[in-house]
Amino acid sequence: MKLIFVGDPMCSWCYGFGKEMSAIAASMPDLEVQVVVGGMAAGSTQILDDAAKQFRLTHWARVEQMSGAQFNREALMARENFVYDTEPVCRAVVTARMIAPDSDLPKVFRAFQRAFYVDGLDTTDGKVLAEIGARALAAQGYDSNADAFFEAWASDAAIDAAQQDFALTRRLGVRGFPTLFVEVDGKIGQLSSGYAKAAQITQALKSLAA
Repeated sequence: MKLIFVGDPMCSWCYGFGKEMSAIAASMPDLEVQVVVGGMAAGSTQILDDAAKQFRLTHWARVEQMSGAQFNREALMARENFVYDTEPVCRAVVTARMIAPDSDLPKVFRAFQRAFYVDGLDTTDGKVLAEIGARALAAQGYDSNADAFFEAWASDAAIDAAQQDFALTRRLGVRGFPTLFVEVDGKIGQLSSGYAKAAQITQALKSLAA
């Protein structure tokens, strides 16, 4: 049995769901988890103006109320000429998977989330992403450095791999993030869509396993 998590590091509901994903992993340590990046706003060219910032702050407040996740609102409001393109960070997750296929990718995913939502870093910048990604892999014991990570991130292979994830997201019929699927004996079924509690997901998984 495999859990398939479809999300985007710059999706606020995915960020809020991070604690629940951690709880699922803790309660079912042998569960295989596949991370698929969805490209929520991949390729966007729209500059985040004040109205768009306020729109996101409204969403953030709802996520915070539901999940208890912390947000760095000041960093968002201070951004100037910021384009909310999620392709670079999605590609960075895929890059980590390419460099270290056996790594705990959900933890790497959460490192990029924290960098954006808490540390206020620019997760559309390849150099910034390379620092975060290399550090996240090094924390798991991998021999990783920012220069090598950036080189891999900038490669055609990483670009193509991210596009493959986006295509898989479309084939799965995902309509929002996060969405969870479960694969049992080669058959894939949707488990949840949107924010959900770990207990609910864990109970469903254990029922399927039984």
